[in-house]
Amino acid sequence: MNNGYTSTINKILRNEKYIGDALLQKTYTTDFLNKTRVKNNGLVPQYYVEGNHEAIIPKEIYLQVQEELVRRRVVKTSANGKKRSYSCNHCFSQIVICGECGEMFRRLHWNNRGVKSIVWRCISRLESTGLECHARTINELVLQDAVVKAINQMLGDKSSYQAQLQLNIASVIRASQATSVENIDEKLMALQQELIQKAQSKEAYDEIADEIFRLRELRQQTTVDTAARDEQIKRINDLQDYIAQQTTHLTEFDESLVRRWIKQITIWDDHITVELKSGVSIDVDA
Repeated sequence: MNNGYTSTINKILRNEKYIGDALLQKTYTTDFLNKTRVKNNGLVPQYYVEGNHEAIIPKEIYLQVQEELVRRRVVKTSANGKKRSYSCNHCFSQIVICGECGEMFRRLHWNNRGVKSIVWRCISRLESTGLECHARTINELVLQDAVVKAINQMLGDKSSYQAQLQLNIASVIRASQATSVENIDEKLMALQQELIQKAQSKEAYDEIADEIFRLRELRQQTTVDTAARDEQIKRINDLQDYIAQQTTHLTEFDESLVRRWIKQITIWDDHITVELKSGVSIDVDA
């Protein structure tokens, strides 16, 4: 893709104005005569205004995009500390993990005595990672079959997995931050009134200003954490709906199910563990 187009798309994806918000003082004036402006790297305070204007896209979609952008910057840190960059070439890319050394598996076109096949092999067996590994090479058809088996195992025991998913929802809610945006807003309002009073009476208000900035940052982080929590709960609910609505077992592999449900596939000597994004892990013989 043309670098100019890429830069423009990145700006659009990261622009909070598309959800009706505004970040004020991204830049500031250093020379009023020449109207020189520079990027604000923290020298002057920035102000985040929610609901500043009508949104172009829903906020939940914007937050999902921000989450995906973070995921693509650093997808996986291997057992030896090496960071693997994002690749979207295949539905199994970067989610097939070695149970022995913790490295990722890489897709290879194999030619064994004239017999061609596609296999996945641990990176530790393909390049120098500093990790000794004896993991097996696994045919892509075996991986596909493992996914089908895992989903069918879940569909074959609907009540148990539905109960597990309900527990997962409760766990996500318990793990979420106790601090709510509403509580932070109340504290901010009180502090802002206190700051105004001190400023009018010419008292020092640096500590109050610092606390206001800290609470603003906490509020923004809490908003992101709440969105992440809601997204996880939505994934679990979506899987519950899928389990309830699916009346037959899968008969063939569908890569869209991998992209939709599967978080990680771990390869062991005698079995494969399929971990879903909803927090369910299923072991299958393979």
